[in-house]
Amino acid sequence: MLKTILATACAVALSANVHAIELDKKHINYLGPIAENNLLKPYETAQQKEILANFAETLSNNAQKVTVFGQPLTWQPFDQVNELTVAGLQALKFTVSVDRFTQGTLTFNGVDNASLFINGKSHSLNKDKLDVNLATGQHQFVLLAEQVADWKKVNVDFAGKADHDNIQLIEEITTLSAQQLFDAATITGLSLSPDSKDMIITTSHYSDKGGDKAIRTTQLRDDKYQVRYSWDNAKASGFAWSPDNQKLIYTIDGQLRMLDRKTLQSSIISDKLVGASGFEFFDNNTLIFSWYKTAETNTGLTKHYQGLEDRWSYARNSNHVYLLDISSGLARQISPATHSHSLQDFDKERNSILVSRNLKDYAAPPHMLTELVEINLADNTETLIGQYRTFNQAKYHDDGLYITAGPAFNNGAGLAIKEGLLPNNYDGQLYSVSFDGKQVTALSKSFDPAIGSMTALSNDDLILSVTEKDTKQLYLFDESKTRFTKLNTQLDVVDRFSVSDNKKPRLIAAGTNVSKPQRLQSLTIAKNKASTLWDSASEFYANTDIPALEEFNFTNKSGVEISGRVYLPHNLDKSKQYPALVYYYGGTSPVTRGFTGRYPFNFWAANGYVVYVVQPTGATGFGQEFSAKHVNAWGEHTADDIMQGTRAFLNAYPFVDSKKVGNLGASYGGFMTMLLATKTDMFSASIAHAGISNITSYWGQGWWGYLYSGEASKNSFPWNNSALYSQQSPVFHADKVKTPLLLIHGDADTNVPKGESHNMYTALKLLNQDVELIEYKGADHQIITREQRFHWWNTMLAYFDAKLKDQPQWWNSLYSSK
Repeated sequence: MLKTILATACAVALSANVHAIELDKKHINYLGPIAENNLLKPYETAQQKEILANFAETLSNNAQKVTVFGQPLTWQPFDQVNELTVAGLQALKFTVSVDRFTQGTLTFNGVDNASLFINGKSHSLNKDKLDVNLATGQHQFVLLAEQVADWKKVNVDFAGKADHDNIQLIEEITTLSAQQLFDAATITGLSLSPDSKDMIITTSHYSDKGGDKAIRTTQLRDDKYQVRYSWDNAKASGFAWSPDNQKLIYTIDGQLRMLDRKTLQSSIISDKLVGASGFEFFDNNTLIFSWYKTAETNTGLTKHYQGLEDRWSYARNSNHVYLLDISSGLARQISPATHSHSLQDFDKERNSILVSRNLKDYAAPPHMLTELVEINLADNTETLIGQYRTFNQAKYHDDGLYITAGPAFNNGAGLAIKEGLLPNNYDGQLYSVSFDGKQVTALSKSFDPAIGSMTALSNDDLILSVTEKDTKQLYLFDESKTRFTKLNTQLDVVDRFSVSDNKKPRLIAAGTNVSKPQRLQSLTIAKNKASTLWDSASEFYANTDIPALEEFNFTNKSGVEISGRVYLPHNLDKSKQYPALVYYYGGTSPVTRGFTGRYPFNFWAANGYVVYVVQPTGATGFGQEFSAKHVNAWGEHTADDIMQGTRAFLNAYPFVDSKKVGNLGASYGGFMTMLLATKTDMFSASIAHAGISNITSYWGQGWWGYLYSGEASKNSFPWNNSALYSQQSPVFHADKVKTPLLLIHGDADTNVPKGESHNMYTALKLLNQDVELIEYKGADHQIITREQRFHWWNTMLAYFDAKLKDQPQWWNSLYSSK
């Protein structure tokens, strides 16, 4: 049996069908004769499958005309074809739309030798028939016929398996598909030269042929976006520009190479630096980089743990900082051998580097300690700047250092919360610190966005990547005025960016808007006005209907505004009743306004659901007061916000059927789904992916459980706050669950071990509740690979279709009770 993927029809064995209906020929397109003078037809060659698959890819485009060996051909309505027989290859093409999971049989009467392609994928006919499963959406069929006795007798029939199995012929595909969202090219790498005259652009896309393997292209482009050099399908990465703008360093196929920007000649620097990465120019003749060494594998019968970190597979690996003399190839280790070190920054003028190292120190949350050290390269002496419980990043400036860390940095230097609240140190703040670490100035106390990363400019200004409510934005920190200015990228979510550091700094940024796919923006920082260099919409989403979006905020019972947004199905008829899905995370970060992602809100809306995304209390990006309420709460405020928000949403959207509302979340959101199931029956079906059911077992067994709990359960442990660990754990209240629940987990999840879903599954099975458990083999905390991703999206929609649309057929086809 062929695998089913979303928006793709697949052959399956079906029972007897209801009466067949002939498809209207005027809505079927015909093309022919094609290459009628060919000596051999494809089926008479050894490469038939390859020939037809290659040609079918061309025919799948919506172009009205096709040129074959110089002969222009035009698609015409099939009802206008009067020929008895036609020499050469011929094609039929039609598009169908289904508003629910549909099963049935297509029959191609009168066709003796043909190959069928559905949404670009090859399918084998059983004589002249094909049994199909069609997921909700639109599907394109291309039939390549090599032998037909009489075209006047050719017709296409469809017989549904049941009365509700119907199809509708349409002109072309306009509905958003899973393949578009996953396969469309996206920019995965950016690097802008210091003089801003060149840029490196890496794009990745997927296809049926490539499967789980990304197809990558890396190009050197000029400031007019014209290609100067290309590394097609090669894994060139780690680009770094020389200070004199003459050279470009990169790694490829295990080699460190240098490209001359003027001549575009490439040369090998070394092919013996296995494990080295992060190359930067220390000066024009010297590189600085990190060299990672994997510890020898323990092949003994036992593993002796030397600390909590030993649960991590990489805990005993080491990383050190090196200098490489380009001319001689000699490398010099410049970080001490006693610890593993991360390079934070370097300063050629001071002839020094900043490195951080993590110490085993469990005395206080988050149960680790970071040391920031400056190393003088002239005499190899090191100066300890400070030891910190919260630390993210450090950069030099003329008078000291910039450091990003949580509000509790340096004994609470960045705190801006009410007394009695504990800070959420995932809420990144910016500090200026003296070279000796003794003087600390908090720079962002009144700046609500959470600071993620920083890029330092030569004038001591910074480009900050921040979480601002449900967006990912870039800000300029003006050092001379101590002022934050938002950069107008015109993007809701900046995926990645690169900046030139010259007299007129320029920035390029790739990202999306909530209803617009990825594009590449360029702006000069001084003017702060963006222009578009590349837009994926015209290339990958042409003529595609994107669901409408509405903002929906409400004020919770504490008087705090809770943000949200609502995605609406196509051709919305407000006189009808629609099922809805409520999505949330509830952890330390908001659900951003990205166009797509692991949870495709636009796609769910395209499948007939009203989708409400809510941003409950506790997330970063809304200010320290808001994020601090995540600490020691474990859903206490979050659950109330989700329930209040759902009620407000239902009141504001009367065309949503209040008896057909589903909810879902992942990781902390999966925990929230389980917790909500113990608190309310307002939802008709729930999905928890990789959720936490028992806070204690997650704390003790998840790879990073004790670290995350150091913030989420700060100063609380099973022995001093057993009520938190038990009473906020969903499995301790499993007897209150009445909502049907689907638990999904990767069976190789190290973050939230699969036992968290098994806890809840065991409890609900013993309680005779409606519960399902699906594990994805080999998957960790996220579903990454293409085939698994499509199947996972299928599983979630099929489950909600069964529970909220009373359409169990799709679920049953995926997970037969037999």
